[in-house]
Amino acid sequence: MAMNLRLRDDQQEALKQRAEEEGRSMHAIVLQAIDRYLEQEADRKTVQRLGAKYAARHADLLRRLGE
Repeated sequence: MAMNLRLRDDQQEALKQRAEEEGRSMHAIVLQAIDRYLEQEADRKTVQRLGAKYAARHADLLRRLGE
């Protein structure tokens, strides 16, 4: 899928500078950033889901520990 990405001037300049420093394309850096974001969000959702599961399972224990 093709898409347009509109960056502020300062973002574009910083991305261009970073790409030159790393010897990579701006495109490659943006793709890596998207992959990292998606992985982190998936991990965050998993932690939230498991936290809710175990909080419900051990609600009595957690209540007693809080007393």
